[in-house]
Amino acid sequence: MDSSTAPPATSTAESAQAAAARHGGPAEPPAGTPPPRAFSAARFESQLWLAQRVSALVLALCVVVHLATIMLAVRGGLSADEILTRLRASPAWLAFYLVFVASVAVHAPLGLRAIVAEWLGWRGRFLNAGIFLAGTVLLALGLRALAGLFGGPG
Repeated sequence: MDSSTAPPATSTAESAQAAAARHGGPAEPPAGTPPPRAFSAARFESQLWLAQRVSALVLALCVVVHLATIMLAVRGGLSADEILTRLRASPAWLAFYLVFVASVAVHAPLGLRAIVAEWLGWRGRFLNAGIFLAGTVLLALGLRALAGLFGGPG
C-alpha cells in the first residue's frame, strides 16, 4: 500500500468512532458531551427567554405609539368616527396593529408560563401545550378584533 492510499492517522477514539460508523454501529459522542436532550431543553429555554425579551421591546414601542397617537388625535379634535376612518384607510396602521397583536400573543403566554412554572411547579410538555394554546387563543382574538376594526371577515 503506497502513502497516497493509506488512511490518515487519527487518535484511537476517532478511529473507534469511525470503525463503529463504518460497520453500522452507533458512534460514541466525545467525552464530556452533554446528553442531547439536556442541551436542547436548555436551548429551548434560552430561545423562549429571548422571545419574551424581544416581544417586550416591541410591545413597549407599540404601546407608546398607540397611546401617543390617541392623545394627539383627541387633542387635535378628531372624533372617534374620524379616527376610525383614517385608521381604516391606512395599510400601515393595519401592519402596525398586526405586529402589536403578534407581540402580545408571544409575550403574555411566555410570562404566564414563567409564573405557572414558578408558583405551581408545572414543567414539560403539558405546560408548553397549555401556553401554546393560550398564545393561539390570544392571536385568534386579536386577529378577530382587527378584522372587525379594519372591515375584514369576523
